Amino acid sequence: MSDNVLEFDDIWYSYPNRPPSLRGISFAIERGKKVAVVGPNGAGKTTLLLMCNGTLVPERGCVRVDGEEIVYDRAALRRVRTAVGLVFQNSDAQVFAPSVYADVAFGPANLRLSEEEIRTRVSDALFAVGLTGYERRPPHHLSGGERKRVAIAGILAMRPEILVADEPTASLDPATAVEIMDLLDELHEEGTTIVLSTHDVELAYRWADEVILLGGGELLHQGTPAAVFTDRDLMREARLTPPVLLDLYLELSRRGLVAGAVPPKGIPEMTQLIEGAPATGRSVGTVFLADTDRLTREGLDELCAGCPERRTGAMGTRAKRFCHDAGYLPDYTYGVVDKCLLSAMRGEDTLILTCGGMLDRVELRARLFAEESGIVVQVVRV
Repeated sequence: MSDNVLEFDDIWYSYPNRPPSLRGISFAIERGKKVAVVGPNGAGKTTLLLMCNGTLVPERGCVRVDGEEIVYDRAALRRVRTAVGLVFQNSDAQVFAPSVYADVAFGPANLRLSEEEIRTRVSDALFAVGLTGYERRPPHHLSGGERKRVAIAGILAMRPEILVADEPTASLDPATAVEIMDLLDELHEEGTTIVLSTHDVELAYRWADEVILLGGGELLHQGTPAAVFTDRDLMREARLTPPVLLDLYLELSRRGLVAGAVPPKGIPEMTQLIEGAPATGRSVGTVFLADTDRLTREGLDELCAGCPERRTGAMGTRAKRFCHDAGYLPDYTYGVVDKCLLSAMRGEDTLILTCGGMLDRVELRARLFAEESGIVVQVVRV
């Protein structure tokens, strides 16, 4: 099995009577990465993503999935589209069934799964995108944002190895957009490679492991978010502005108001840079971590009763469903780890409810924050 799940080798493509949308694009995406394809409108992002599962056929060059070149016959494309789930930018092109349930169930049914497995997958996918209870609704009666969530649920129900999403947060309200990104993080922790396109540099900077920067149908750069977004010449060539957090950091650095060799990844790191070195003896709160796969409703009641003033957050679909079924409303349901780190910097304890790979993710984020800021936030599993 190849280390690269997707490879693009000298890809060219033109729409009829128009100049080339892609001009000799070549790059590879490693297994397990979170990759943002970034560029202004017209850069070629959508065209590139439509190549990932054979929706578009390149004029020249080839696309490989798991080391195998895509073959454009029906049987081969069926296999590719089982491995590579594609969420279109325009959800109306993807949502077509008479009911939400039928639409989300369409892909799993084509995999010839049992009715019980199909029901489970549809239920999990709809809960993940916040559409539980919408099963019988006709999609054409939904708002644009709701149809987008149905389209995402349809791909989630397929449980693909690679998830490719074209502007996945377009037409969503800010809170739902963050929850969708948290959901993509959860899928990533379960082993899914995620590739998304966006012109939102803020989203790409805080979320991606790697950025592929396009401009005028050409590959301008492939690298870490910090390397791409701190390069003013690249930003100018791509007609983009740096993320606000980075722009603020660079301006404060020029004025000698902050000192840090590594650009801040998030608000906790930026807050620490502005505050300066931790004051000696300053109290730092603890992040308590509970595994909802092992927690009972009574256990949750005991955790909350033991420290009623402590704020709580829920991360991941299963943890949120656990809280929902227990009738418990957490304080934080998105941006949970950073909110809890900020609370710890104020000397406040917090509790994160999560499970699976997200448990390790919390501990990793706290370790990285400690390495960059010098502030050690203790994470204790309870």
